[in-house]
Amino acid sequence: MTETVDTPNWDVALANLAREEFEIKGADLTMADFTRLAQEYTIRLDDIMVTLFELVIAGKWQYHGEQTISRKTLNDLYINGRLHADDLNNFDGGWRPE
Repeated sequence: MTETVDTPNWDVALANLAREEFEIKGADLTMADFTRLAQEYTIRLDDIMVTLFELVIAGKWQYHGEQTISRKTLNDLYINGRLHADDLNNFDGGWRPE
């Protein structure tokens, strides 16, 4: 019998890190929080943010801000295989798990 395993479109470890940070903070996370986590754990900020974008697209997280997050949003920002910090400045709202 062959078992099918669904692989999420996000990094599970980074998703767990973000959820832990949300639980510790007890409030929406911001780009400043993600930037600090990236520096603290020596993780590329764009890797964290791709994970968060994927979580929002999948309905696992919410983003509250002026920008709308959709697959098109992520594809438009994902240039040369990376998100760029300058492009992320527009996402200055709050991020929280569902």
